[in-house]
Amino acid sequence: MGLLLLPILIPFFAAVLALLWRNRRAQWVLALIGAGGLLASAIGILAVVARDGIQVIQVGDWPAPFGISFVADYLSAIMTVLGGIIAVAVVFFSRASVDRRRVRFGYYPLLLILMMGISGSFLTGDIFNLYVWFEVMLMASFVLVALGNERAQLEGAFKYVTINLISSAIFLTAVGLLYSITGTLNMAHLSIQLAEAQQPVLVTVVAIMFLIAFGIKAALFPFFFWLPASYPVAPVAITALFAGLLTKVGVYALIRVFTLLFTQEIDYTHNLLLVLSGLTMLTGVLGAASQNEFRRILSFHIISQIGYMVMGLALFTPLALAGAIFYIIHHIIVKANLFLISGVVHRLQGSYELKYLGGLYRSHFLLAVLFLIPAMSLAGIPPLSGFWAKFVLIRASFEVDQPVIAAVALVVSILTLFSMTKIWAEVFWKNRPETTPDTRLLTPGMWRQLIVPVAALATLTIAIGLLAEPVFDLSSRAASQLLAPEEYVSAVLGSVP
Repeated sequence: MGLLLLPILIPFFAAVLALLWRNRRAQWVLALIGAGGLLASAIGILAVVARDGIQVIQVGDWPAPFGISFVADYLSAIMTVLGGIIAVAVVFFSRASVDRRRVRFGYYPLLLILMMGISGSFLTGDIFNLYVWFEVMLMASFVLVALGNERAQLEGAFKYVTINLISSAIFLTAVGLLYSITGTLNMAHLSIQLAEAQQPVLVTVVAIMFLIAFGIKAALFPFFFWLPASYPVAPVAITALFAGLLTKVGVYALIRVFTLLFTQEIDYTHNLLLVLSGLTMLTGVLGAASQNEFRRILSFHIISQIGYMVMGLALFTPLALAGAIFYIIHHIIVKANLFLISGVVHRLQGSYELKYLGGLYRSHFLLAVLFLIPAMSLAGIPPLSGFWAKFVLIRASFEVDQPVIAAVALVVSILTLFSMTKIWAEVFWKNRPETTPDTRLLTPGMWRQLIVPVAALATLTIAIGLLAEPVFDLSSRAASQLLAPEEYVSAVLGSVP
């Protein structure tokens, strides 16, 4: 059905149209229409999947596994919806936060091309095309990181593109080896072929190569060092988009291949994932605790929170996978919002350094409240979304007799609370220091454009917490599909050989 192609085609055509207009407002309107169309089509896909099951389209009517397949199950539909939500929020926020020079050099078309790549990554049913969509994302994101031509940006962009090119090289090599083993690149067909492969050791080697390639994309331990060096240097709207979605594309790819393709040596691969998840949580949160710059604290917390998601995959039970998906839903909303809030703080007080900030609780009470909601959710304070996501994962770890990873998750949650209270005390509670950068006055219109997406995402965080049961039910249905790949294979190939 053509609906599956809309989250890719809508941002693409919106980007093309945006290139034809030099007017800043016209580009913003087109980007907002493109992001809104992406969200609307993604919601439509999720509704169809809920009603009719897994949806498949074979491009050019070539039958699988010979043609190009696009597939939407619960997981890919959920991820596409989340991508649309963040895209709308970031585009709306960008109107008041991105300068004219960046807009003139293609900010909005690049953002839309990035969203096209993200949507393609979620919906593709072919492992080589997943690589292609990753490269689309890499090209757009690299330019967005460097856009502005500031020294710090160019340094961060160089680190970002270098490590991601290494990841892409490993990914492409693994794809070539996979094709040499199985003779196919369609993921549904690969699921069958790998189960019957006569070279189990080579299959495990390829699995580890995919783990490394996607682990770099997801900022998994020990491949996370590039993230805090590159994310904070981009415009804050782009950093929010990256924080919410780019690393989650890596997590999505890990979940997809280690539930559909590489399930032959679970005792080895998934135990390795469990160890890496614990180390990712600890190193990320300790890095955050040592920082004193708003965006760098949040960047290290991206790393620590990735550990929770991979923990659910590693435990590999229905409850654990449901917890991982619930955690992704929670984290994408919360983390993007925290970066947007850091951008508002910067516009108000001219710095991201905590020592130069203060007094916002008294001067901007609404902003203080809107910070507390995602911050406490990130730390796992009930009844917000983060509490339920962590509760499910910790319960799942005890069910499979893994108390060590549960203890790590609890300790990391406490340290996350420490980091969030440090930001609260420094930015909102203490008096503002006398020696500070110049304060920038915001017009009422600019204030609305900055605060509306922040308030919308905070409201969504509260809603996920209060409506945890239906969200968990949706996550459980996605987990059930992942643990029963026969449904996916049958939908794509027409039958399970």
